[in-house]
Amino acid sequence: MSKTSKRLVEAKAKVDKTKAYTVAEAVKLIKETSKVKFDASVEMHFHLGIDPKKGEQVVRGSVVMPHGIGKTKRIAVFTTPAHEKDAKEAGADIVGGKDLIEAIKKDGKCDFDIAVASPEIMKDLSVIAKTLGQKGLMPNPKTGTVTPDVKKAVAEIKKGKIDFKNDDTANLHAMVGKISFDNAKLEENMRALLDAVKKTKPETVKGIFIESCYVNSTMGPGIKIQL
Repeated sequence: MSKTSKRLVEAKAKVDKTKAYTVAEAVKLIKETSKVKFDASVEMHFHLGIDPKKGEQVVRGSVVMPHGIGKTKRIAVFTTPAHEKDAKEAGADIVGGKDLIEAIKKDGKCDFDIAVASPEIMKDLSVIAKTLGQKGLMPNPKTGTVTPDVKKAVAEIKKGKIDFKNDDTANLHAMVGKISFDNAKLEENMRALLDAVKKTKPETVKGIFIESCYVNSTMGPGIKIQL
């Protein structure tokens, strides 16, 4: 059985488990309770009042963080030759069409963090759909990664657009920045994600949608947020 470090015990002591903090209060506490020597990530965790087994209650969406998340994503764009220049100008790291699909089909290597695709090439992606799907990289129109405007999609991702989706336990997790961000930037990012999640409430969910929301830094204690 692992022993809780003295550092974490001291950090947890600063958080009142019976209290739900405002976003501003939570950000202040995050800074006070982050004791690691590296630039820790800050994440929000939601428990949703949904039935994850029901397809119509799956929560999926995206949001452009006002101040990014402090992490650079490698973007691959699957498109036709007519749109390759636009994708490259927007900052895509990998751009290709059937040639890129064949390369991935051959070796299964996906050297990127997110994929964007033009609608007209989606039918060609079927041969690598399993490979992309297993890695969580399959483009999806619901998150804006299947679009005729690949230039805009890449630009938004580079600015800090993130996708979110609930897991099979009705929880949802997303990174909102780094501990080095100033308080105002973290607050704005947290509110942006909170608002975005609220807007995804499925029509078939009649009770409380967001049952709880916590925020924490890497290896830091969870801090409950007022909803």
